[in-house]
Amino acid sequence: MSAGTPGEHPGTDALRPAPDGLLAALDAYERALATDDLAALDDAFVRSPGTLRGDDRGLLVGHDAISAFRGARGGVAPRRLTRVEVRTLADDLALVVSVSTFDAGGSGLQTQLWRREVGVWRIEAAHVTGRPRPLDTTVWRVVGDPLVPPTGSGPLDGTTVAVKDLYAVAGHRVGAGNPTFLRESQPADASAAAVRALLAAGASVRGIARTDEFAYALTGRNEHHGTPPNGVVPSALPGGSSSGSASAVRTGGADVGLGTDTAGSLRIPASYQGLWGLRTTHGLVDRAGLLPLAPSFDTVGWTTRDAETLLRALDASVPDGAGPGVLRADAGTPVVLAELLEAADPPTQEVFRAVVHDLDVVTLADLGLPALDDLRELLRLVQGAEATAVHGAWIAAHPGALGTVVGDRFAAAAANPPALVADAWARFDGVRSAVRTALAARVLVAPTAPGPAPALAADTAELERVRTATTAMTALASVGGVPSLSVPALTVDGAPVGLCLTGGAGTDRALVTVAERWMPDGVGVGLPAGAA
Repeated sequence: MSAGTPGEHPGTDALRPAPDGLLAALDAYERALATDDLAALDDAFVRSPGTLRGDDRGLLVGHDAISAFRGARGGVAPRRLTRVEVRTLADDLALVVSVSTFDAGGSGLQTQLWRREVGVWRIEAAHVTGRPRPLDTTVWRVVGDPLVPPTGSGPLDGTTVAVKDLYAVAGHRVGAGNPTFLRESQPADASAAAVRALLAAGASVRGIARTDEFAYALTGRNEHHGTPPNGVVPSALPGGSSSGSASAVRTGGADVGLGTDTAGSLRIPASYQGLWGLRTTHGLVDRAGLLPLAPSFDTVGWTTRDAETLLRALDASVPDGAGPGVLRADAGTPVVLAELLEAADPPTQEVFRAVVHDLDVVTLADLGLPALDDLRELLRLVQGAEATAVHGAWIAAHPGALGTVVGDRFAAAAANPPALVADAWARFDGVRSAVRTALAARVLVAPTAPGPAPALAADTAELERVRTATTAMTALASVGGVPSLSVPALTVDGAPVGLCLTGGAGTDRALVTVAERWMPDGVGVGLPAGAA
């Protein structure tokens, strides 16, 4: 709450009084914050596409973007203004700088430009410096300095890693994004193979990062821990399920996000946040010590801010010539599959065509594969059956432990008609083989996702629409068990969308080197100014 009546604001200068009505408007704004009165908060900002609000999570431009962000954020912690400085810039324009002292300790700083229109003061621009947070619990479950030191020296010396909370980390429990599961887990005796590989190459683990529950979602929302920030578009979702690790990389908390990709869980946060993100060939990287969701699809992967770090993580994790970990040098002919491009939203299609216009790509009507909707349905049924087999007994023994969205998804998976599931299983190996054959000498080039990240305030119906469209685009790589790379190369309506390269089995490294040649300036290509 505010410090009191306008005449009692500490720090105001009696020799330079605030303009009439300004401090009363500031008081009303603080009361609206305290009660999370969204209508009053909306009315407190100038209704203009140029209105600004910034904080440690980024810059919002436009009244609508600010309103959407605030609607999904919730209220602020109890506080009071302990100092207010006002500088009158013109008759109807004033700068207000105030210090907030929080009841639970700590202080913050607000800088606001207020404008009077038709006798009413409203905020035209604001910058909020919040009280220091020892740990952003929407991003991290636990952090250290480091949490786990390197065990060797190599190409990742000095690199920090955010580990998705599905991987075993020695001495720590796996939480899988669910508080009940975490409480019942036991500390791991040893780290997962994918974690050990990075440590042996000189990396350290910065911390264990949040995930959508059991990795069975694509938004990044977690009903227990909140939503990690989208480091490029603060009013948008971060993407999931490798949400925390991707947000940690985008916001500078780590250099590498160790994630997983089952149906797009790594590619989508990479697309939404303007990162490099690689889903590896199924079985290429050892999954020992990884809590599964659907083993026929689960893959190890990483998000990074640049291609070079991504290649170092890949090289550290794939021993030369080790069993399935054999990498091919050539990626093949770049191909645009018409159906895959048409699955994207029209604005994304337009931007994609403009970006690849000068690339030597071939457009094909089809590859002799099932339609994308059929691939999506095959993925849904087999993934659902495996997820039920892996987690169904635990879920049944813990009613109410899951959040609503993920709980409904598991319930729907368990209710799939057995005949449909059996048919999907009967077809699965043949379709996987067909995808791999079709991509043996080709690289599919497409947008990673239908469009930019949905808004934080998006409702369930909109999120399901986006999920359905998204999995139609991601299913081909998932069903095929082939590598797929999201590159930060497209900007749609001012927000990032990934350029996706999907190749034949074992072309993981070649995909990154091809993309690196196409995007020689590295991360930030196509992103809004200042995003990189």
